[in-house]
Amino acid sequence: MNSKLRDEHTDSLFDAILLLKDREECYNFFEDLCTIAELKALAQRLQVAKMLREKRTYTEICEQTGASTATISRVNRCLVYGADGYNTVLDRLQEKDGQMNV
Repeated sequence: MNSKLRDEHTDSLFDAILLLKDREECYNFFEDLCTIAELKALAQRLQVAKMLREKRTYTEICEQTGASTATISRVNRCLVYGADGYNTVLDRLQEKDGQMNV
């Protein structure tokens, strides 16, 4: 964990997020918390991570998401060398999708 990131305010933010019960509550909270651009940027990064794990090319990811090559490169670094946050979430989303398709 990045010690520059961890503090009581960030802990409180994450505690608040963990209290959200469903997608609608997430929409409401994040609409109040973030600008539309900030939220779209977060969603874009998650989509980029998913596409990178699917072995899509940078060109294809740029075209489909509108992400810059710098953003794609940063997300890729996080996938390979990061704190494993993207992989944890993407694995869980994949498990959830697999269960829903049964």
